[in-house]
Amino acid sequence: MISKEKLDSEARELLGKLKAQGELKAKDRARIPQQLMPAQSPVERVKNNSEVATGYTEAMARVEAMRCLQCVNKPCVNGCPVSINIPAFIKAIGDGRDGDAIKIIKETSLLPSVCGRVCPQESQCMELCTLGKVLKDVEKGVAIGRLERYVADLERESGKALPPQVAPETGKKVAVVGSGPAGVTFAVDVRRAGHSVTLFEALHKPGGVLMYGIPEFRLPKSIVEQEIDNLRKMGVEIVTNFVIGRSRPLRSLMEEDGYSAVFIGSGAGLPKFMGIPGENLVGVFSANEYLTRANLMKAYDTSRSDTPISHGKRVAVLGGGNVAMDAARTAVRLGAEKVYLVYRRTEKEMPARIEEVAHAKEEGVEFMLLQNAVRLIGDENDLVTGMECIRFELGEPDESGRRSPVPINGSEFVMDVDSVIVAIGNESNPLIASTTPEIAVDKRGRIKVDENNETSMRGVFAGGDIVLGAATVILAMGEGRNAAAAVNARLAGN
Repeated sequence: MISKEKLDSEARELLGKLKAQGELKAKDRARIPQQLMPAQSPVERVKNNSEVATGYTEAMARVEAMRCLQCVNKPCVNGCPVSINIPAFIKAIGDGRDGDAIKIIKETSLLPSVCGRVCPQESQCMELCTLGKVLKDVEKGVAIGRLERYVADLERESGKALPPQVAPETGKKVAVVGSGPAGVTFAVDVRRAGHSVTLFEALHKPGGVLMYGIPEFRLPKSIVEQEIDNLRKMGVEIVTNFVIGRSRPLRSLMEEDGYSAVFIGSGAGLPKFMGIPGENLVGVFSANEYLTRANLMKAYDTSRSDTPISHGKRVAVLGGGNVAMDAARTAVRLGAEKVYLVYRRTEKEMPARIEEVAHAKEEGVEFMLLQNAVRLIGDENDLVTGMECIRFELGEPDESGRRSPVPINGSEFVMDVDSVIVAIGNESNPLIASTTPEIAVDKRGRIKVDENNETSMRGVFAGGDIVLGAATVILAMGEGRNAAAAVNARLAGN
């Protein structure tokens, strides 16, 4: 891999040439090469849990920003769930006005350090980037997420980041259930309007999926902790180890505790399993449990943590999404000698981010495509020792547009494994819906909401994965923002 120093040197040289050209035309901007994201080498990063991508330098950010065509119709904004004014913040970076750039982002996005790292820009804002269309390659569009991360990190590391301003107190109380991206976004927007906000979190640390689901090497937990600390600085009360639906019924918050509105952002915390023989064997995990132990409970840090976790030598991960990549790459860092990513379609159909797939391959994860498990095999002590798989070929597209996998008769074979991690998705957390029958859910257990994210129980709103199913951080934030606008309008009497 090319060193960060060399990439920066090349960027500074190119920046000088671009400045000497004067005003750049669209064709000039289209010729500027996309700036690569510096990263730890695969050989080094598999030995640690530090962040893989190390971020743009100032010169790299300036050059990348100059690639933006500054389209009048701003198609990239339409691809952003929270409608960041992307051309404006990128132009500010290109002009050397980094402070203005982060202000523009924060007008609509409250977690830029997070979104710049984990959002799937290539299927959202970058997918609509005009430059990518001109170059006939989505991946060659303007690196919007990398630029967002650059200015967000610059502000955070300067120590000058301030929490959003809060309007005068209104005397009205709002409760938030769950402290993931949807809950945090909702809490900030409602608190900014001057309402008292209490955030209830079931686990011992707030942050939701940002804390327990996404590994340290993709999203450092110190960044999430700082965002949570901003909530406290705004006056949001955070109550941990408190399970709404168990510790306290949802309806009691409104009927007895005086909350004017409640937002449910409890996520998709119910893991799916394959439903095949042997899934109850020792050594078989849901990705949820595996990643929670590794991330929230820091099982990777064996010098300071006694959290038990599988240290399998031959690990199979079932699935093809980002969670599967996270689990596979975590297994590599926990010392596995072989990590297999087993997926029943081809790489083209994988829902995981292109960058995550590339990183997994660089780190030695072996992709076993067009195959899937049909049975897990154990020994006399019920320890998993093998996995029987069957091969597939692709048939016609299913309802999602991806070609359906069709099993090939007689193609069964057995893999030698001692750990299996199931990462085929999650269902919405069922606790609140099961304890509050007034709230309508669909056949998958997802809470039904209207255009304002209000549920069938008046005054109770919901958003994020509890509504969408397992989705993305930025989509959850968009849901939280939409619900907050509706709550603020109602509490203001509009």
